[in-house]
Amino acid sequence: MIERNSGLANLTAGYLFPEIARRRREYAASHPDAKIISLGIGNTTEPLSEHIAKAMADYAMGLATKEGYSGYGDEQGMTALREKIASVFYKNMADASEVFISDGAKCDIARIQTLFGAKTKIAVQDPAYPVYVDGSVVTGAAGAGKKDGSGYEGVTYLPCTPENHFFPDLSKIQPNTLIYFCSPNNPTGASATKEELTRLVDFANKNGCIIIYDAAYFAFIRDPALPKTIYEIPGARTCAIEVNSFSKPAGFTGVRLGWSIVPNDLKFADGTPVNKDWNRIMTTLFNGASNVAQAGGLAALDEKGLADMKASVDYYLENGRLIKETLEGENFKKNGVEVYFTGNGPYVWTKFPGKKSWDVFDTILDKCHVVTTPGSGFGPAGESFIRFSSFGHRADIEEACRRLAKLEL
Repeated sequence: MIERNSGLANLTAGYLFPEIARRRREYAASHPDAKIISLGIGNTTEPLSEHIAKAMADYAMGLATKEGYSGYGDEQGMTALREKIASVFYKNMADASEVFISDGAKCDIARIQTLFGAKTKIAVQDPAYPVYVDGSVVTGAAGAGKKDGSGYEGVTYLPCTPENHFFPDLSKIQPNTLIYFCSPNNPTGASATKEELTRLVDFANKNGCIIIYDAAYFAFIRDPALPKTIYEIPGARTCAIEVNSFSKPAGFTGVRLGWSIVPNDLKFADGTPVNKDWNRIMTTLFNGASNVAQAGGLAALDEKGLADMKASVDYYLENGRLIKETLEGENFKKNGVEVYFTGNGPYVWTKFPGKKSWDVFDTILDKCHVVTTPGSGFGPAGESFIRFSSFGHRADIEEACRRLAKLEL
């Protein structure tokens, strides 16, 4: 018989979000009258912009006509959309040949693993979005098993904590390492400054590293001093791939549309352009994003679409502010709870000193009927933290806040 993929066998626990869903189902089954509100998974909740939805509907109806029908498109994406992304988000920083359209940032991050061999060293922010590590383990790039229960072998964990202002000690990273970096960060919500990203880029260039820069929450940045793309930093084009998405700003979590930027200046050790290999992967392992979704992406990037996306993000940021205000209440303060929310990301990262993340999760679910996300699920440094998501209907957010305000820990 064929042997099982050892990478899958080496995954040591269930993926975080299915585990949350399992616990929620079990609780709901035993408490049928409870109205459960989710402040957990970062799934958008508000309707799509009519302008963007109409563009997709019109395109879909056009498929029923001889003139409007389209079959396979370019695997790299529609030329018009590639050009629009380059001109709107990366003016003078990247061109259309470096833009690759996909079915979402998570899918791109998984496919990116195929660019690098099994011997590739990995470094991740800790806490971090689970797919960075789990995807690496599946491909064999992160070694086998766990080491002392603190993380996977082959992965360098870079603690990002309040003590270091959520920016890691780069000296822990070995040369020739693949560095996963997310800003605004999931789950902490922290956004790296230009000075911090300059240090990261300079380090990567000096040490032969490549940065996988996850900018999926760029649209939440409201502070003009904070960079929205790593390519605002000199030198980033020779050391960084950026992954991005329409999921959060346009509500495309179910529509599925994202993109990656792979600069022509980025090279492997033998001088081969990374862009060339990424093009091969996208044309070999992927048939291209949905033409209907790409029509929506084009609409999202015109004047009306950009305004609609900003309004949507503003809505979620206000939700975040309400959650932060609640968690700073007296019943939390007296227990030493620490709240971190910058107003430049959708998550409220909250520390419950001396408590286990899953214990706090269970307490909040039991006493408030509110689902959250345990910080320990994002890495060792996430223990004692809970991630509260601002994605939700305003009425649900307000009700969840009323319940949380009465919580006795």
